[in-house]
Amino acid sequence: MIELLPVSIGIGLGVSLFLSEIFGLTAGGLVVPGYIALHLSQPLTVLLTLGAGVASYVLIQGLSSVMIIYGRRRIVSLILAGYLVGAAVRAFAGGSIKVEGAEFSIIGFIIPGLIAIWIDRRGIVESLCSLITVSIIVRLILVLLFGAELKQ
Repeated sequence: MIELLPVSIGIGLGVSLFLSEIFGLTAGGLVVPGYIALHLSQPLTVLLTLGAGVASYVLIQGLSSVMIIYGRRRIVSLILAGYLVGAAVRAFAGGSIKVEGAEFSIIGFIIPGLIAIWIDRRGIVESLCSLITVSIIVRLILVLLFGAELKQ
């Protein structure tokens, strides 16, 4: 059986590079589209992860109004905030959120932080739209390559 995560991340890197060179479209974090693409069949998980990224960005934006946060300190702060927001959601929900028999959780531990970094660099709308676009393209490629194996 083929592990889909490494393949998905590799395809995401290739698609991100291609779209970056051709259109200047940068997806939030190079590995993030691969992770999101694998979870597109769980839209609440994707929304929860994107929400954690936005919440991390808002948290550091608020802190930066009273503290000096720039450069490497800002990047690490955004990743740490993403980790903490994800941990808080997991702790509050007991690991995952259950809605009508389905379970949803935040994808990964640093994915929300990587999303927050790109929101900080490019803005919320551009970052989220490009991330979703690249993730959908990656998912379509995965469906073409693996078809039925994607059903989890």
